[in-house]
Amino acid sequence: MPPSHSAPASAVQPGTGDIVFACTHCSTSFVVDAAAAGHTLPCQKCGKPTVVPNAVPETAAGDAIRVSEVQHQLRENDSQRTEITSYINQHSIQLHRWQLRLKDLNDRKARLEEELGSINSSSSKS
Repeated sequence: MPPSHSAPASAVQPGTGDIVFACTHCSTSFVVDAAAAGHTLPCQKCGKPTVVPNAVPETAAGDAIRVSEVQHQLRENDSQRTEITSYINQHSIQLHRWQLRLKDLNDRKARLEEELGSINSSSSKS
């Protein structure tokens, strides 16, 4: 599920006056001073502009951070699945090549044995 491009959920960390929020583009978690609420900052990871939201209750921020973490894990999982699928495809292609080579070698062996047999039978007749 792609990240939402609406204002990200946030929370004020107790006793700090900091806002915790996630980038609307890449879901990277950030902590900024509460004075930055409403400002647009470039994301340190993807570089895209991200609006610092106004503070919301901590439970909503915890949910937002958890959603961000799960979305990140999903993207990482998809990336790993793609990598493994690529390896499987590469090995399947290599296996097919080896099977063709083995068939060629078996055909060659059969021809050479047949040729050897005909040479031996003509030698024994002489």
